[in-house]
Amino acid sequence: MRSHVVATAGHVDHGKSALVRALTGIEPDRWEEERRRGLTIDLGFAWTTLPSGRAVSFVDVPGHERFLGNMLAGLGPAPVVCFVVAADAGWQPQSSDHRDAIAALGIDRGLLVITRADLALGGTEAVIAQARRELAGTGLGEAPAVVTSAVDGTGLEELAQVLDRVLAEAEASDTDPGTGQEPVPLRLWIDRAFSISGAGTVATGTLGAGSIGRGDRLTLHTADGPREVQVRGVQGHGASQERMGPVSRVAVNLRGIPADAVRRGDALAAPGSWHLPRHVDVRRCSGASFDEAPREVTAHVGTAAVPGRLRIFDADHARLQLDRPLPLRVADRIVLRAGGRAVLAGAQVLDADPPALSRRGDGARRARALAAAPAEGDLLAEVLRRRAVQEAHLRRLGLTVPAALPEPLRGHRGWLVDAAALDAWAARVLESVMAGHRQDPLWEGMSPKAAEDLLGLPDAALLPAVLDEARRRDPQLRTEGGRIRRGEEGLGPAEPAVAALELRLGREPFRAPEAEELSAAGLHDPQIAAAVRQGRLLRLDGGVVLLPSAPALAMRELAALDQPFTLSAARQALGTTRRVAVPLLEHLDARGWTRRVDGSLREVVR
Repeated sequence: MRSHVVATAGHVDHGKSALVRALTGIEPDRWEEERRRGLTIDLGFAWTTLPSGRAVSFVDVPGHERFLGNMLAGLGPAPVVCFVVAADAGWQPQSSDHRDAIAALGIDRGLLVITRADLALGGTEAVIAQARRELAGTGLGEAPAVVTSAVDGTGLEELAQVLDRVLAEAEASDTDPGTGQEPVPLRLWIDRAFSISGAGTVATGTLGAGSIGRGDRLTLHTADGPREVQVRGVQGHGASQERMGPVSRVAVNLRGIPADAVRRGDALAAPGSWHLPRHVDVRRCSGASFDEAPREVTAHVGTAAVPGRLRIFDADHARLQLDRPLPLRVADRIVLRAGGRAVLAGAQVLDADPPALSRRGDGARRARALAAAPAEGDLLAEVLRRRAVQEAHLRRLGLTVPAALPEPLRGHRGWLVDAAALDAWAARVLESVMAGHRQDPLWEGMSPKAAEDLLGLPDAALLPAVLDEARRRDPQLRTEGGRIRRGEEGLGPAEPAVAALELRLGREPFRAPEAEELSAAGLHDPQIAAAVRQGRLLRLDGGVVLLPSAPALAMRELAALDQPFTLSAARQALGTTRRVAVPLLEHLDARGWTRRVDGSLREVVR
């Protein structure tokens, strides 16, 4: 199910709640004090079905300046606004506060509603004209206008029709397949939480992205850290639903957390799908220049209000340090206030994982980079800055990873890599391997762990890509036996001794030389290991050295014995000693060519 969400906005006592009540038949003021004083203090909620059958939910916000924070919690997640101006009062101070909030949030869908038409003495044209002048430059500058009265019903039918058209246009825009943007994962900003007897914890909010349904396992991001929860049930429009999609008002019954642990400003999200920064780099989108802004601010995001501090780069760019991490991504809008006053500025997140600034001049360099950054984020810059980054992390930041990567990026096993960094890493591996061979011709090669440490790779998964690039540069580079080395390995001065040993073992394949014989011939561990790597010798346990063909030759003799056979019978058939026969038989066991029958007998596996 989908239910469009519309928030009200406008000066206190201009009839926002009365308008919602007249449209839906539901009283949005939830508190007794609100009804007694005739003043909306907190968010109110109501819903109805428009003539087209389109479901719509209303979030009624307070208009009084003392409750501006509550107002922002209602407007923050809402995509559509019903901006209210009373016909008998015209534009008022809090009208401007709400206009500035809409501009800061970048809301560009909605309508202008002139209320209390029954009290207008000289018509409503002047009020509409004044409201349009004030809204000029915001997303509602050209919004359709409707004149209404909740008392005598004037314009209510027309209002429902106009609202239906606005929501239809919003719906078409939201489902446009040509945007090229990846879908935003689930994020539900919570505006209230309570407990119901027999059901437990219920949290409500405006679902701006993703979908939520019964049985989902989610992460609840709170001021105290993340909590894993499960959805027991979902309600929309007062009825149980299997699943709700954006944009909708939802009530979520949660398992695994008490109601007093859930607060306004917390957010439900798909596990692992959101980055949780405490620092974001932002661009001013409305309001006062950052040069005039105080350093201490309150940042309103979704329904959250979090203290923060600005590091100013220039008039339009700054770094915002938040007192607690929030699930944020590129293009998210933030409303900045200072000292509890009205809206100071609107900002848009340009980088949700910005670089550290520790060197002299970093601030000025960062200002230039942000000034050149596109509003939707800069995939290329993010990868080049890090040299390599996981695609999943880029998506968590809100960046789109295209199927066809731009130059000079390369893709490898879920990573995006700067081609220049890949070239540099490949060159360094080659240089180190060649140096190792120059220093010791019998060097066995570099281990993968040593290569990772040498290059300082962010993840071992990148090493194969580095080695592929190195092999493109030098086809003689190879990885064998868990070692990285180059070219055909030579035996140097040991070559005659190995050749002589090969001749001897060719005549007597099971007469392995003693350690003293090998040493006297100049064949020590490095030389023997090099010959083994070349496939010229086979080394068994106990320092027994044979030809690689010895196991197959041994099997011919052993297969001719009565089965099962003893170690003594095997030794005699092979014409060798116990020193050679024991490790050779164990080698055959390990290969599955022979097997033990009991403690003293073996048999050939047929």
